[in-house]
Amino acid sequence: MRSTLISLPLLAALFVPAAEAQTSKSQGKYPPIEDFLMPQASEVALAKSAAPAGISDRATIRVFTASGFKTVHQGDNGFVCVVMRGFSAPTYTPAQFRELVYDPSVRAPICFDPKAVREVMPYYELRTKLAIDGKDPQQIAEGVQAAYARGELPKRDGVSFAYMWSADQDLGSGIGHWHPHVMVFAPYYDNSMVGGNAFGAPLPQVTDDAGTPFSVVVIPVDHNLAVKTGAK
Repeated sequence: MRSTLISLPLLAALFVPAAEAQTSKSQGKYPPIEDFLMPQASEVALAKSAAPAGISDRATIRVFTASGFKTVHQGDNGFVCVVMRGFSAPTYTPAQFRELVYDPSVRAPICFDPKAVREVMPYYELRTKLAIDGKDPQQIAEGVQAAYARGELPKRDGVSFAYMWSADQDLGSGIGHWHPHVMVFAPYYDNSMVGGNAFGAPLPQVTDDAGTPFSVVVIPVDHNLAVKTGAK
């Protein structure tokens, strides 16, 4: 498998100046793990804001801890909601975004559908583990690709998706809330398959990993659909 940009749930590639500033600030070092943590009740509420209440109220909720994600509420609809940290930032190209993994301000609520729970979530959990272990962005990328090649991560054999509709998401310094959007994990898609829309346009687009198992289509949605933390 060729080296390629891994999934872009943070959409950081739309904000080059902000990412470059964060890279300069981080200087390639992880802050203390405590900087990435938040009170459990607040994290649960933020995780649930990733999707409409009809989904998140019945979803499993996992929260981030110093040793990785743990389940604090078992749901019954197959969805899983978490708050991703900067460890989910790009690791290959564009290179100026790699060090977003060091940004402790990132709070990216996401609710995976049942297929994505099985096939996609383990990928993010491995990225998180490698970051906790102190791996730099390139080492994270190499570790993920090696694990996929060895069959230690599930093969992606079809389309799955996740909600990122939180009005209170923070996708990094200078990025902030951006648009509520749907992440479509569409193996081997390229941008021409969704209309060839311009990068960053308010239209469906393959944001990264075109033509690979990790291709991601991002579909922005109306701001009125954004879900406030704690809203019912």
